[in-house]
Amino acid sequence: MVAFIARRSKAELVSPARPTPRETLALSDVDSFPKVRFYSAVVEFFGRYPNQCRSPDDPAKVIKAALAEALVFYYPIAGRLRELPDGRLAVDCTEEGVVFVEAEAPISLEDLGLTRPYPCVDQFLCITGKITDIIGRPLAFIQVTRLRCGGFVIGAHICHAIADGTGMIQFIQAIADLARGETHPAVLPVWRREILTARNPPCVTHPEIYPAYELLENSSRSKTTDPMLSTPIRRMVGRYFLFGQREVDTLRSHLPEHLRKCATAFELLTSVMWRCRTMALGYDASERTRLAYLSDARGRWSKDLYIPQGYYGNAVYCPTVEVSVDELCGQPLGHVLELVRMAKFNVTEEHMKSMVDAMAMLRGKLSAVDRSSVYEVSDIRHLGEDKINFGWAKWLTGGVAVPMLTSFHMKSKNADGEDVIAVSMLLPKPVMERFSKQMAFLLNQDTRKFTRSFL
Repeated sequence: MVAFIARRSKAELVSPARPTPRETLALSDVDSFPKVRFYSAVVEFFGRYPNQCRSPDDPAKVIKAALAEALVFYYPIAGRLRELPDGRLAVDCTEEGVVFVEAEAPISLEDLGLTRPYPCVDQFLCITGKITDIIGRPLAFIQVTRLRCGGFVIGAHICHAIADGTGMIQFIQAIADLARGETHPAVLPVWRREILTARNPPCVTHPEIYPAYELLENSSRSKTTDPMLSTPIRRMVGRYFLFGQREVDTLRSHLPEHLRKCATAFELLTSVMWRCRTMALGYDASERTRLAYLSDARGRWSKDLYIPQGYYGNAVYCPTVEVSVDELCGQPLGHVLELVRMAKFNVTEEHMKSMVDAMAMLRGKLSAVDRSSVYEVSDIRHLGEDKINFGWAKWLTGGVAVPMLTSFHMKSKNADGEDVIAVSMLLPKPVMERFSKQMAFLLNQDTRKFTRSFL
């Protein structure tokens, strides 16, 4: 794998290009939930269009100017967060700006290969300090790295409390629109955080739907018996599991006939990986385990819970499945998949309202046991990264920079250049080895053929 060191310029603050409202805006109860109080890292790779007469000599400088223009529309991102007395977050719109760094790397897109894991991904990112320290700090750290071939990489740490994955890509797309010469973004930002604020008083009519992070009853897990609790995250192993059509078809063969055609690839892979992960962790058959999968709530409901296009805050609903380890691992795969599908299709507007109310009630009460009791997964293949359009450069690949405790389903390529689904996984090393072997057994493959290690 290629190794290099990027040459970075001095970090500077980029503020909105013109005066913006000075005000304090409250975030939603979903934005304020502890699980999103961190900086999420994304890297996006771009290649220049050949013979493009409008292509700038220095993309970093054009993107920097476009960033200042984008912050006029997304002016809360130029502010700073603070915590209110009730524990919710608010942003002071101060025009202080976001961090911007120009960089150069002595490599080409061809050298990088553009298959996961991306080499030396830390060289494309510029954040300093703990990613969980979000109060009073810039809400975005953006680095544009010029490559030897004329391509470039945008690496960004963006505060997840201010924007979810869709919102982050929407912001980057706005920068691209303005860098292309447009006078305003194609999709105008919408604040409206009151839509996802808890009712007064909160009313959790569906406690089973969310959050999945309450302590499991009668759990015997502890830091001495559970590897997910005893292993620091920095010592865990990250891997990407690659699933092309052949691998998906092989896994479908384990399903009963009536599910083979109707199950989506996401439902299938999630069911398989949840079960294999639980088996690899070695939990007792009587223990309870949960699956929580994050889904986009935009445009899903009408009336008072309608989330409009342009909303860039955290807008997710989270269907949850809870079963015993014995049921998850002892029943046929089709049974597990039907549980996943049932939870997905049974979500109503009232479930969503209950989720928001539960988040408000549980704020500040989460435990370290969350890491073991829940397998959290998110399908981010349709965020719209492939629609980021600079006009003079095309998006090639990108996404979440490194594996996290949440598993992400992403678009990717394998070593043969074929389109595949890449699913990230972060586990203690012995657990990862057991997990990989179980997956290989189901696929009748050598583990090395469909996994790529990050660490």
